[in-house]
Amino acid sequence: MPTVKKTVKKPAAKKAVVKKEAVKETGLKLSVYNLQGKVLEKITLPKEIFEAKINGALMTQAVRVYLANQRRGTLKTKSRGEVNISTRKIYRQKGTGRARHGAASAPIFVGGGIAFGPRPRDFSLKLSQNMRRAALFSALSSKLRNGEIKIVANLEKIEPKTQKMVDVIKKLELDGRNQSVLLVTPKENIQEVVKAARNIEGITILSANLLNTYQVLANNRILFMKNSLDNLKEAFLKS
Repeated sequence: MPTVKKTVKKPAAKKAVVKKEAVKETGLKLSVYNLQGKVLEKITLPKEIFEAKINGALMTQAVRVYLANQRRGTLKTKSRGEVNISTRKIYRQKGTGRARHGAASAPIFVGGGIAFGPRPRDFSLKLSQNMRRAALFSALSSKLRNGEIKIVANLEKIEPKTQKMVDVIKKLELDGRNQSVLLVTPKENIQEVVKAARNIEGITILSANLLNTYQVLANNRILFMKNSLDNLKEAFLKS
């Protein structure tokens, strides 16, 4: 019988798998403008602050807490025991045909006490530090996603004149109708910038370490001074 040769298949050589090193994203790129409205450079924003998960319910809660804490709670009216009025019996007990009254301090009389009037109270509410931080990051991320954040460099060199700041706002295209701008400055307030911007309608000045959810959401646009970004990370990012 003819012999049949068996062909043995050699195992295929394994291809070398080259593992690609994962490149971690450290943040987002955003243009930095000069005082003439031209792009100087692009900088990387921290991802933890400007690319956070947007939580509408948490932002609403943070705004409610902020507004509640602005209430002074000092309004007070005098009760019938506190008004400065005579305590004598205003007329005799019987025989007048009128209701019995003991003093003119009753709430139904002019000059008498106020019934169920407002009293001093504490309206303040509390929000944990982590919740406040998360709400702020959510608000900033929302603003960045909508293209409502700009960064300007060398603003500290501006002359302390209102017209100079008006020119900068126009060149940065932040002077639209009914436009409100939140100007975020470094922790150490720069007097020249404050003097130049404080008389312009629609501009709110706030240092980076005092930034809060309410002010971020209450303004249409946010203008960061370049130096304020370091203060923002220092104040709100955990080490």
